[in-house]
Amino acid sequence: MIAIAKSNIPEILQKQRNFFQTGKTKDINFRLEQLKKLKELVTNEQPLIIKALKADLHKPEFEAYATEIGAVKEISYAIKNLKSWAKPKKADVPSEFFPYSAKIYPEPLGNLLIIGPWNYPFQLVISPLVGAIAAGNCAIVKPSELAPHTSNLLAQLFSKYFPQEYIAIVEGGVETSQELLQEKFDHILFTGGTAIGKIVMAAAAKHLTPVTLELGGKSPCIVDTEINLEYTAKRIVWGKFLNCGQTCIAPDYLLVNRQIKQDLIATLQKTIKEFYGDRPENSPDYGRIINKRHFERLTQLLNHGEIILGGDTNPEQLYISPTLIDHVSLDAPVMQDEIFGPILPILEYTDITEAIALINSRPKPLALYLFSQNKQLQTRILQETSSGGVCLNDTIMQVGVSSLPFGGVGDSGIGSYHGKTSFDTFSHYKSVLKNSFWLDLNWRYAPYKDKLALLKRIIK
Repeated sequence: MIAIAKSNIPEILQKQRNFFQTGKTKDINFRLEQLKKLKELVTNEQPLIIKALKADLHKPEFEAYATEIGAVKEISYAIKNLKSWAKPKKADVPSEFFPYSAKIYPEPLGNLLIIGPWNYPFQLVISPLVGAIAAGNCAIVKPSELAPHTSNLLAQLFSKYFPQEYIAIVEGGVETSQELLQEKFDHILFTGGTAIGKIVMAAAAKHLTPVTLELGGKSPCIVDTEINLEYTAKRIVWGKFLNCGQTCIAPDYLLVNRQIKQDLIATLQKTIKEFYGDRPENSPDYGRIINKRHFERLTQLLNHGEIILGGDTNPEQLYISPTLIDHVSLDAPVMQDEIFGPILPILEYTDITEAIALINSRPKPLALYLFSQNKQLQTRILQETSSGGVCLNDTIMQVGVSSLPFGGVGDSGIGSYHGKTSFDTFSHYKSVLKNSFWLDLNWRYAPYKDKLALLKRIIK
Protein backbone atom coordinates (compact mmCIF):
# COMPACT_ATOMS: atom_id res chain seq x y z
CA MET A 1 0.00 0.00 0.00
CA ILE A 2 1.33 3.41 -0.99
CA ALA A 3 0.00 5.86 1.56
CA ILE A 4 1.02 8.84 3.64
CA ALA A 5 1.49 8.05 7.30
CA LYS A 6 -0.70 10.08 9.61
CA SER A 7 2.31 11.76 11.19
CA ASN A 8 3.30 13.05 7.74
CA ILE A 9 0.06 14.92 7.04
CA PRO A 10 1.26 18.29 8.42
CA GLU A 11 4.54 17.87 6.52
CA ILE A 12 2.78 17.12 3.22
CA LEU A 13 0.39 20.02 3.71
CA GLN A 14 3.29 22.40 4.40
CA LYS A 15 5.05 21.19 1.24
CA GLN A 16 1.87 21.89 -0.71
CA ARG A 17 1.60 25.36 0.81
CA ASN A 18 5.21 26.05 -0.17
CA PHE A 19 4.60 24.79 -3.70
CA PHE A 20 1.48 26.91 -4.06
CA GLN A 21 3.42 29.98 -2.94
CA THR A 22 5.80 29.55 -5.88
CA GLY A 23 2.92 30.65 -8.12
CA LYS A 24 3.45 27.77 -10.52
CA THR A 25 -0.12 26.50 -10.23
CA LYS A 26 -1.44 29.89 -11.34
CA ASP A 27 0.06 29.47 -14.79
CA ILE A 28 -2.67 28.47 -17.26
CA ASN A 29 -0.32 26.30 -19.31
CA PHE A 30 0.69 24.44 -16.15
CA ARG A 31 -2.96 23.81 -15.29
CA LEU A 32 -3.69 22.53 -18.80
CA GLU A 33 -0.68 20.24 -18.62
CA GLN A 34 -1.90 18.78 -15.31
CA LEU A 35 -5.43 18.28 -16.63
CA LYS A 36 -3.96 16.38 -19.58
CA LYS A 37 -1.98 14.23 -17.13
CA LEU A 38 -5.17 13.50 -15.22
CA LYS A 39 -6.83 12.51 -18.47
CA GLU A 40 -3.89 10.21 -19.24
CA LEU A 41 -4.27 8.61 -15.82
CA VAL A 42 -7.94 7.82 -16.39
CA THR A 43 -7.41 6.72 -20.00
CA ASN A 44 -4.25 4.65 -19.59
CA GLU A 45 -5.16 2.86 -16.36
CA GLN A 46 -8.66 1.70 -17.24
CA PRO A 47 -8.04 -2.05 -16.76
CA LEU A 48 -6.75 -1.46 -13.21
CA ILE A 49 -9.64 0.90 -12.42
CA ILE A 50 -12.23 -1.61 -13.61
CA LYS A 51 -10.57 -4.38 -11.60
CA ALA A 52 -10.54 -2.31 -8.38
CA LEU A 53 -14.20 -1.32 -8.77
CA LYS A 54 -15.13 -4.95 -9.37
CA ALA A 55 -13.32 -5.96 -6.19
CA ASP A 56 -14.96 -3.27 -4.05
CA LEU A 57 -18.52 -3.16 -5.41
CA HIS A 58 -18.81 -6.01 -7.90
CA LYS A 59 -19.36 -3.18 -10.37
CA PRO A 60 -20.14 -4.33 -13.93
CA GLU A 61 -17.63 -3.17 -16.54
CA PHE A 62 -20.29 -1.16 -18.36
CA GLU A 63 -21.21 0.73 -15.18
CA ALA A 64 -17.52 1.28 -14.42
CA TYR A 65 -17.12 2.99 -17.78
CA ALA A 66 -20.41 4.89 -17.66
CA THR A 67 -20.27 6.18 -14.09
CA GLU A 68 -16.58 6.19 -13.11
CA ILE A 69 -14.26 6.30 -16.12
CA GLY A 70 -16.80 8.60 -17.74
CA ALA A 71 -15.27 11.36 -15.58
CA VAL A 72 -12.85 11.78 -18.48
CA LYS A 73 -15.56 13.85 -20.20
CA GLU A 74 -15.42 16.33 -17.33
CA ILE A 75 -11.65 16.63 -17.84
CA SER A 76 -12.02 17.22 -21.58
CA TYR A 77 -14.68 19.87 -20.91
CA ALA A 78 -12.32 21.72 -18.55
CA ILE A 79 -9.41 21.53 -20.99
CA LYS A 80 -11.58 22.98 -23.74
CA ASN A 81 -12.92 25.87 -21.65
CA LEU A 82 -10.18 26.69 -19.12
CA LYS A 83 -8.69 29.69 -20.91
CA SER A 84 -12.11 31.30 -21.14
CA TRP A 85 -12.91 30.56 -17.48
CA ALA A 86 -9.62 31.96 -16.22
CA LYS A 87 -9.72 35.16 -18.25
CA PRO A 88 -10.42 38.33 -16.21
CA LYS A 89 -13.88 39.68 -16.97
CA LYS A 90 -14.77 43.34 -17.35
CA ALA A 91 -17.30 44.70 -14.89
CA ASP A 92 -19.66 47.62 -15.48
CA VAL A 93 -18.76 50.91 -13.82
CA PRO A 94 -21.38 53.65 -13.19
CA SER A 95 -20.92 56.86 -15.17
CA GLU A 96 -20.30 58.81 -11.96
CA PHE A 97 -17.16 56.69 -11.49
CA PHE A 98 -15.63 58.03 -14.72
CA PRO A 99 -12.73 57.48 -15.57
CA TYR A 100 -12.49 54.24 -13.53
CA SER A 101 -12.43 50.74 -15.02
CA ALA A 102 -13.18 47.45 -13.27
CA LYS A 103 -12.36 43.79 -13.74
CA ILE A 104 -12.98 40.55 -11.87
CA TYR A 105 -10.01 38.20 -11.62
CA PRO A 106 -10.46 34.52 -10.73
CA GLU A 107 -7.62 33.32 -8.53
CA PRO A 108 -7.02 29.93 -6.85
CA LEU A 109 -7.96 29.49 -3.22
CA GLY A 110 -4.78 27.59 -2.36
CA ASN A 111 -4.73 24.25 -0.58
CA LEU A 112 -7.80 22.02 -0.76
CA LEU A 113 -9.03 18.90 1.00
CA ILE A 114 -11.23 16.51 -0.99
CA ILE A 115 -12.88 13.66 0.94
CA GLY A 116 -14.34 11.03 -1.36
CA PRO A 117 -17.16 8.49 -0.79
CA TRP A 118 -17.24 4.74 -1.30
CA ASN A 119 -20.16 4.35 -3.72
CA TYR A 120 -18.42 5.92 -6.72
CA PRO A 121 -14.94 5.83 -5.23
CA PHE A 122 -13.04 6.74 -8.40
CA GLN A 123 -15.31 9.22 -10.19
CA LEU A 124 -16.16 11.23 -7.07
CA VAL A 125 -12.46 11.80 -6.45
CA ILE A 126 -11.56 12.63 -10.05
CA SER A 127 -14.49 14.98 -10.72
CA PRO A 128 -13.78 17.52 -7.95
CA LEU A 129 -10.06 17.26 -8.71
CA VAL A 130 -10.77 18.54 -12.21
CA GLY A 131 -12.06 21.78 -10.74
CA ALA A 132 -9.25 21.97 -8.19
CA ILE A 133 -6.59 21.66 -10.90
CA ALA A 134 -8.38 23.93 -13.36
CA ALA A 135 -8.68 26.68 -10.76
CA GLY A 136 -4.96 26.42 -9.92
CA ASN A 137 -4.95 24.80 -6.48
CA CYS A 138 -3.01 22.10 -4.67
CA ALA A 139 -5.00 19.26 -3.10
CA ILE A 140 -4.91 16.49 -0.55
CA VAL A 141 -7.38 13.71 -1.35
CA LYS A 142 -8.77 11.25 1.18
CA PRO A 143 -10.48 8.31 -0.59
CA SER A 144 -12.96 6.16 1.30
CA GLU A 145 -11.47 3.29 3.28
CA LEU A 146 -14.69 1.35 2.64
CA ALA A 147 -13.56 0.87 -0.98
CA PRO A 148 -10.00 -0.27 -0.16
CA HIS A 149 -9.01 -1.59 -3.60
CA THR A 150 -9.93 1.67 -5.31
CA SER A 151 -8.36 3.73 -2.52
CA ASN A 152 -5.08 1.83 -2.82
CA LEU A 153 -5.12 2.12 -6.60
CA LEU A 154 -5.67 5.88 -6.40
CA ALA A 155 -2.67 6.17 -4.08
CA GLN A 156 -0.49 4.20 -6.47
CA LEU A 157 -1.60 6.04 -9.60
CA PHE A 158 -1.36 9.55 -8.20
CA SER A 159 2.13 8.91 -6.83
CA LYS A 160 3.03 7.86 -10.38
CA TYR A 161 1.48 10.83 -12.21
CA PHE A 162 1.73 13.75 -9.75
CA PRO A 163 4.25 14.96 -7.14
CA GLN A 164 2.98 14.93 -3.54
CA GLU A 165 3.67 18.63 -3.09
CA TYR A 166 0.98 19.21 -5.72
CA ILE A 167 -1.59 16.42 -5.29
CA ALA A 168 -1.33 13.83 -2.54
CA ILE A 169 -3.50 10.84 -1.67
CA VAL A 170 -3.95 10.10 2.04
CA GLU A 171 -5.32 6.65 2.83
CA GLY A 172 -6.77 5.62 6.14
CA GLY A 173 -9.89 5.36 8.26
CA VAL A 174 -11.75 7.62 10.66
CA GLU A 175 -8.62 8.63 12.60
CA THR A 176 -6.95 9.82 9.39
CA SER A 177 -10.00 11.89 8.49
CA GLN A 178 -10.03 13.38 11.98
CA GLU A 179 -6.37 14.35 11.74
CA LEU A 180 -6.89 15.91 8.32
CA LEU A 181 -9.82 17.94 9.64
CA GLN A 182 -7.63 19.37 12.40
CA GLU A 183 -5.52 21.09 9.75
CA LYS A 184 -6.38 24.39 8.13
CA PHE A 185 -7.29 24.20 4.45
CA ASP A 186 -8.55 26.90 2.11
CA HIS A 187 -11.59 24.83 1.09
CA ILE A 188 -12.99 21.38 1.89
CA LEU A 189 -15.18 19.33 -0.43
CA PHE A 190 -16.87 16.35 1.20
CA THR A 191 -19.10 13.78 -0.45
CA GLY A 192 -20.98 11.42 1.85
CA GLY A 193 -23.74 11.21 4.42
CA THR A 194 -25.41 14.03 6.32
CA ALA A 195 -24.15 12.91 9.75
CA ILE A 196 -20.48 13.01 8.70
CA GLY A 197 -21.15 16.20 6.74
CA LYS A 198 -22.07 17.91 10.02
CA ILE A 199 -18.76 16.76 11.56
CA VAL A 200 -16.82 18.09 8.59
CA MET A 201 -18.60 21.43 8.74
CA ALA A 202 -18.02 21.76 12.49
CA ALA A 203 -14.29 21.06 12.06
CA ALA A 204 -14.04 23.50 9.16
CA ALA A 205 -15.78 26.22 11.18
CA LYS A 206 -12.90 26.26 13.68
CA HIS A 207 -10.64 27.53 10.89
CA LEU A 208 -13.33 29.54 9.05
CA THR A 209 -12.76 27.19 6.14
CA PRO A 210 -15.48 27.23 3.45
CA VAL A 211 -17.03 23.89 2.61
CA THR A 212 -18.83 22.17 -0.23
CA LEU A 213 -20.94 19.34 1.14
CA GLU A 214 -22.40 16.83 -1.33
CA LEU A 215 -24.78 14.81 0.80
CA GLY A 216 -27.99 13.05 -0.22
CA GLY A 217 -31.46 12.44 1.12
CA LYS A 218 -34.64 10.72 0.05
CA SER A 219 -35.02 11.75 -3.58
CA PRO A 220 -38.68 11.34 -4.59
CA CYS A 221 -39.84 10.14 -7.99
CA ILE A 222 -43.35 11.27 -9.00
CA VAL A 223 -45.13 9.31 -11.72
CA ASP A 224 -48.14 10.95 -13.37
CA THR A 225 -50.64 9.33 -15.74
CA GLU A 226 -49.45 11.19 -18.86
CA ILE A 227 -46.38 9.07 -19.59
CA ASN A 228 -44.92 6.44 -21.86
CA LEU A 229 -45.21 3.51 -19.46
CA GLU A 230 -42.45 1.36 -20.94
CA TYR A 231 -39.88 4.16 -21.11
CA THR A 232 -40.79 5.32 -17.62
CA ALA A 233 -40.27 1.87 -16.12
CA LYS A 234 -36.92 1.40 -17.87
CA ARG A 235 -35.61 4.75 -16.73
CA ILE A 236 -36.73 4.22 -13.13
CA VAL A 237 -35.33 0.68 -12.92
CA TRP A 238 -32.00 1.72 -14.42
CA GLY A 239 -31.65 4.75 -12.15
CA LYS A 240 -32.70 2.92 -9.00
CA PHE A 241 -30.68 -0.28 -9.37
CA LEU A 242 -27.56 1.20 -10.96
CA ASN A 243 -24.64 0.40 -8.64
CA CYS A 244 -27.04 -1.79 -6.65
CA GLY A 245 -28.98 1.28 -5.57
CA GLN A 246 -25.95 2.88 -3.92
CA THR A 247 -26.29 6.24 -5.65
CA CYS A 248 -26.92 9.52 -3.84
CA ILE A 249 -29.35 10.71 -6.53
CA ALA A 250 -31.13 7.37 -7.06
CA PRO A 251 -34.93 7.52 -6.85
CA ASP A 252 -35.48 6.75 -3.18
CA TYR A 253 -39.23 6.16 -3.35
CA LEU A 254 -42.02 6.40 -5.91
CA LEU A 255 -45.09 8.61 -5.62
CA VAL A 256 -47.45 7.15 -8.22
CA ASN A 257 -50.81 8.39 -9.37
CA ARG A 258 -53.34 5.86 -8.13
CA GLN A 259 -54.89 5.45 -11.60
CA ILE A 260 -51.66 4.10 -13.07
CA LYS A 261 -50.12 2.37 -10.08
CA GLN A 262 -50.91 -1.26 -10.94
CA ASP A 263 -49.88 -0.85 -14.56
CA LEU A 264 -46.60 0.74 -13.48
CA ILE A 265 -45.90 -2.01 -10.95
CA ALA A 266 -46.47 -4.70 -13.57
CA THR A 267 -44.16 -2.91 -16.02
CA LEU A 268 -41.48 -2.38 -13.36
CA GLN A 269 -41.56 -6.09 -12.52
CA LYS A 270 -41.30 -7.00 -16.18
CA THR A 271 -38.44 -4.54 -16.74
CA ILE A 272 -36.40 -5.78 -13.78
CA LYS A 273 -36.59 -9.32 -15.15
CA GLU A 274 -35.60 -8.05 -18.61
CA PHE A 275 -32.61 -6.24 -17.17
CA TYR A 276 -31.31 -8.83 -14.70
CA GLY A 277 -33.07 -12.12 -15.49
CA ASP A 278 -35.09 -14.33 -13.18
CA ARG A 279 -32.08 -14.62 -10.84
CA PRO A 280 -30.29 -11.27 -10.61
CA GLU A 281 -27.76 -12.97 -8.32
CA ASN A 282 -26.31 -14.59 -11.43
CA SER A 283 -26.46 -11.49 -13.61
CA PRO A 284 -23.09 -10.02 -14.68
CA ASP A 285 -24.82 -6.63 -14.78
CA TYR A 286 -25.83 -6.34 -11.13
CA GLY A 287 -23.62 -5.13 -8.29
CA ARG A 288 -23.30 -5.89 -4.59
CA ILE A 289 -23.59 -4.03 -1.28
CA ILE A 290 -20.35 -2.41 -0.14
CA ASN A 291 -19.95 -4.20 3.21
CA LYS A 292 -21.62 -6.29 5.90
CA ARG A 293 -22.76 -3.34 8.00
CA HIS A 294 -24.68 -1.77 5.14
CA PHE A 295 -26.01 -5.19 4.10
CA GLU A 296 -27.46 -5.77 7.56
CA ARG A 297 -28.93 -2.26 7.67
CA LEU A 298 -30.69 -2.82 4.36
CA THR A 299 -32.02 -6.28 5.21
CA GLN A 300 -33.78 -4.76 8.22
CA LEU A 301 -35.65 -2.41 5.89
CA LEU A 302 -37.14 -5.40 4.05
CA ASN A 303 -39.38 -6.13 7.03
CA HIS A 304 -41.63 -3.14 6.50
CA GLY A 305 -44.32 -3.26 3.82
CA GLU A 306 -45.34 -5.89 1.30
CA ILE A 307 -42.55 -7.20 -0.93
CA ILE A 308 -44.04 -7.55 -4.41
CA LEU A 309 -40.75 -8.42 -6.15
CA GLY A 310 -37.35 -9.47 -4.88
CA GLY A 311 -36.42 -9.45 -1.22
CA ASP A 312 -33.82 -12.20 -1.71
CA THR A 313 -30.54 -11.93 0.19
CA ASN A 314 -27.21 -13.72 0.40
CA PRO A 315 -24.98 -12.48 3.24
CA GLU A 316 -21.91 -14.32 1.93
CA GLN A 317 -22.09 -12.43 -1.36
CA LEU A 318 -23.51 -9.21 0.17
CA TYR A 319 -26.34 -9.66 -2.33
CA ILE A 320 -29.78 -8.10 -2.11
CA SER A 321 -32.02 -8.56 -5.13
CA PRO A 322 -33.83 -5.64 -6.81
CA THR A 323 -36.80 -5.19 -4.53
CA LEU A 324 -40.16 -3.44 -4.87
CA ILE A 325 -42.21 -2.79 -1.71
CA ASP A 326 -45.88 -1.80 -1.67
CA HIS A 327 -48.23 -0.70 1.14
CA VAL A 328 -45.50 1.17 2.97
CA SER A 329 -46.32 3.34 5.99
CA LEU A 330 -44.84 6.82 6.02
CA ASP A 331 -43.64 6.03 9.55
CA ALA A 332 -41.80 2.85 8.50
CA PRO A 333 -37.98 2.83 8.85
CA VAL A 334 -37.63 2.49 5.07
CA MET A 335 -39.25 5.92 4.74
CA GLN A 336 -37.15 7.69 7.39
CA ASP A 337 -33.61 7.85 6.06
CA GLU A 338 -32.04 7.57 2.63
CA ILE A 339 -32.20 3.89 1.60
CA PHE A 340 -28.96 3.76 -0.41
CA GLY A 341 -29.64 0.26 -1.65
CA PRO A 342 -31.77 -1.77 -4.09
CA ILE A 343 -35.09 -1.30 -2.30
CA LEU A 344 -37.84 0.80 -3.88
CA PRO A 345 -40.94 1.68 -1.82
CA ILE A 346 -44.06 2.53 -3.85
CA LEU A 347 -46.53 5.08 -2.50
CA GLU A 348 -49.68 6.27 -4.23
CA TYR A 349 -51.48 9.60 -4.44
CA THR A 350 -54.86 10.66 -5.80
CA ASP A 351 -54.18 14.38 -6.05
CA ILE A 352 -50.76 15.88 -6.84
CA THR A 353 -51.27 18.27 -3.93
CA GLU A 354 -50.83 15.28 -1.59
CA ALA A 355 -47.54 14.33 -3.21
CA ILE A 356 -46.22 17.88 -3.07
CA ALA A 357 -47.22 18.20 0.58
CA LEU A 358 -45.41 14.96 1.44
CA ILE A 359 -42.22 16.08 -0.31
CA ASN A 360 -42.32 19.49 1.35
CA SER A 361 -42.86 17.96 4.80
CA ARG A 362 -39.44 16.31 4.61
CA PRO A 363 -35.86 17.58 4.32
CA LYS A 364 -35.02 18.94 0.87
CA PRO A 365 -33.70 16.13 -1.34
CA LEU A 366 -30.64 16.14 -3.59
CA ALA A 367 -32.74 15.21 -6.63
CA LEU A 368 -36.41 15.19 -7.58
CA TYR A 369 -37.85 13.23 -10.50
CA LEU A 370 -41.13 13.76 -12.32
CA PHE A 371 -42.47 11.58 -15.11
CA SER A 372 -45.19 13.50 -16.92
CA GLN A 373 -45.81 15.07 -20.30
CA ASN A 374 -48.14 17.60 -18.66
CA LYS A 375 -46.30 20.93 -18.90
CA GLN A 376 -48.53 22.58 -16.34
CA LEU A 377 -47.70 19.82 -13.86
CA GLN A 378 -44.00 20.15 -14.65
CA THR A 379 -44.18 23.87 -13.93
CA ARG A 380 -46.10 23.31 -10.71
CA ILE A 381 -43.55 20.80 -9.39
CA LEU A 382 -40.68 23.14 -10.23
CA GLN A 383 -42.40 26.06 -8.50
CA GLU A 384 -43.82 24.31 -5.44
CA THR A 385 -40.93 22.05 -4.39
CA SER A 386 -37.27 22.58 -3.55
CA SER A 387 -34.43 20.18 -4.30
CA GLY A 388 -30.80 20.19 -5.33
CA GLY A 389 -31.80 19.43 -8.91
CA VAL A 390 -34.71 18.16 -10.98
CA CYS A 391 -34.85 15.71 -13.87
CA LEU A 392 -38.01 15.47 -15.92
CA ASN A 393 -38.95 12.15 -17.54
CA ASP A 394 -35.65 10.47 -16.68
CA THR A 395 -33.37 9.64 -13.75
CA ILE A 396 -29.67 10.16 -12.93
CA MET A 397 -28.78 11.65 -16.32
CA GLN A 398 -28.71 15.24 -15.03
CA VAL A 399 -25.39 14.52 -13.33
CA GLY A 400 -23.74 13.83 -16.68
CA VAL A 401 -24.26 17.32 -18.11
CA SER A 402 -21.16 19.39 -17.33
CA SER A 403 -22.93 22.71 -17.90
CA LEU A 404 -25.37 21.97 -15.04
CA PRO A 405 -24.17 22.68 -11.47
CA PHE A 406 -24.51 19.65 -9.20
CA GLY A 407 -25.24 20.14 -5.53
CA GLY A 408 -27.80 19.99 -2.77
CA VAL A 409 -29.88 22.40 -0.75
CA GLY A 410 -30.68 22.30 2.95
CA ASP A 411 -29.97 18.86 4.40
CA SER A 412 -28.87 17.52 1.00
CA GLY A 413 -25.81 19.72 0.78
CA ILE A 414 -24.07 23.06 0.55
CA GLY A 415 -22.52 24.42 -2.63
CA SER A 416 -22.12 22.77 -6.00
CA TYR A 417 -19.61 21.76 -8.63
CA HIS A 418 -19.19 20.22 -12.13
CA GLY A 419 -17.95 22.04 -15.20
CA LYS A 420 -17.53 25.81 -14.82
CA THR A 421 -19.15 25.57 -11.38
CA SER A 422 -16.18 23.46 -10.18
CA PHE A 423 -13.83 26.20 -11.36
CA ASP A 424 -15.97 28.78 -9.55
CA THR A 425 -16.15 26.73 -6.34
CA PHE A 426 -12.38 26.47 -6.07
CA SER A 427 -11.67 30.07 -7.12
CA HIS A 428 -11.84 33.42 -5.41
CA TYR A 429 -13.22 36.14 -7.64
CA LYS A 430 -11.11 39.17 -6.86
CA SER A 431 -12.63 42.55 -7.66
CA VAL A 432 -10.18 45.11 -9.05
CA LEU A 433 -11.02 48.77 -9.56
CA LYS A 434 -8.55 50.89 -11.53
CA ASN A 435 -8.23 54.66 -11.78
CA SER A 436 -5.89 56.69 -13.98
CA PHE A 437 -3.85 59.85 -13.54
CA TRP A 438 -5.02 61.74 -16.58
CA LEU A 439 -8.01 63.27 -14.76
CA ASP A 440 -8.94 63.91 -11.13
CA LEU A 441 -12.40 65.24 -10.24
CA ASN A 442 -12.64 67.16 -6.97
CA TRP A 443 -16.24 66.45 -5.98
CA ARG A 444 -15.32 64.00 -3.20
CA TYR A 445 -12.49 65.97 -1.57
CA ALA A 446 -12.69 68.32 1.39
CA PRO A 447 -13.55 71.06 1.85
CA TYR A 448 -17.14 69.94 1.23
CA LYS A 449 -18.66 73.42 0.94
CA ASP A 450 -21.14 73.63 -1.97
CA LYS A 451 -20.58 69.93 -2.89
CA LEU A 452 -23.47 68.27 -1.03
CA ALA A 453 -26.04 68.98 -3.73
CA LEU A 454 -23.85 67.29 -6.33
CA LEU A 455 -23.32 64.27 -4.05
CA LYS A 456 -27.08 63.95 -3.55
CA ARG A 457 -27.62 63.89 -7.33
CA ILE A 458 -24.93 61.22 -7.70
CA ILE A 459 -26.34 58.85 -5.09
CA LYS A 460 -29.98 59.39 -6.03
